[in-house]
Amino acid sequence: MLRLPRFELRQPTSVAEAARMLADLGPDALVLAGGTDLLPNMKHELFTPAVVVSLGRIDALRGIRAEADGSLRIGAMTTIADVAHSPIVAERAPCLAQAAGLIAGPQLRRAGTIGGNVLLDTRCQYYNQSYFWRSALGYCLKKDGTVCHVVAGASRCVAAAAADTAPALMTLCATLEFERAAGQRAVAIDDFWVADGISNRRILPGEILVSIRIPPTPPGHRGAYGKLRERGSIDFPLLGVAARLDIDAGGLVERADLVLTALAARPRRVSEASTRLCGTQPGTPGFDMAVQAVAESARRHCHTLSNLLGDTAWRQDMIPVYVKRTLQAAAAGGGPVHHL
Repeated sequence: MLRLPRFELRQPTSVAEAARMLADLGPDALVLAGGTDLLPNMKHELFTPAVVVSLGRIDALRGIRAEADGSLRIGAMTTIADVAHSPIVAERAPCLAQAAGLIAGPQLRRAGTIGGNVLLDTRCQYYNQSYFWRSALGYCLKKDGTVCHVVAGASRCVAAAAADTAPALMTLCATLEFERAAGQRAVAIDDFWVADGISNRRILPGEILVSIRIPPTPPGHRGAYGKLRERGSIDFPLLGVAARLDIDAGGLVERADLVLTALAARPRRVSEASTRLCGTQPGTPGFDMAVQAVAESARRHCHTLSNLLGDTAWRQDMIPVYVKRTLQAAAAGGGPVHHL
């Protein structure tokens, strides 16, 4: 049985109090949101903080609110289940609602939070293991070692981004809002990532993610999320595909976006989605040809590694399949894609 290491638990009741604690404690402390990822990682001794600062008693961090300007603001401690089942999220940001609904299983979605998922640590089959397993292998670049077991001779970790909500929020041009003892900061989610699997987030010491702001989407906005995984639930993505299509009054695509995850340390945007799809009309041969071209472009420019479980060649072959199906689902205003 894997046991939690000893730690001190602090439970502030306001963001300001939590920020002061983190400033005082420094690197000895970690933030606990829903705990669905942090606690297993602590059992694996990937993190061994002396103090855990829980945000569970800060009610101000929960809730989904429509702003006067048409934007949505989602508190970072809002549960994944609440995001998945929110009618206003499903209406204005369907890709996000679908992505949230495909995370883990019902019990974990009721405990896990949207903020925790956005800030999810990168994953690798050589890293997300018990201490005993990792010590027998000789550790790795991401934790305690000097060797990458995925790419021979690599000097940079290639653990993969695994947050289902991150690519969806990128297609929605979301802004992440942080607070720490020294003040507040807002950062566009596109600018938040770095291509380093050890730490792929531009987060400052002592910062707390307090909310996520999604700008207004037009009446013709459509979105879909596709998730490749070995089982029908629980699993982290072997591939995640977030698609956005905004349809104008004449039925033509006026804006398109496509972001893939679970490939490398940061989500990957397929720029050809915009150039190929804009100006086409869903349901016509021209649109179908453009979708096929985008799918082939994604296959050429996005590459799988052995950083995650599953056959690497199979995952690579699934890239155009899931890109095509997810774009078609978005065009049809349908639901998520999570089957073969």
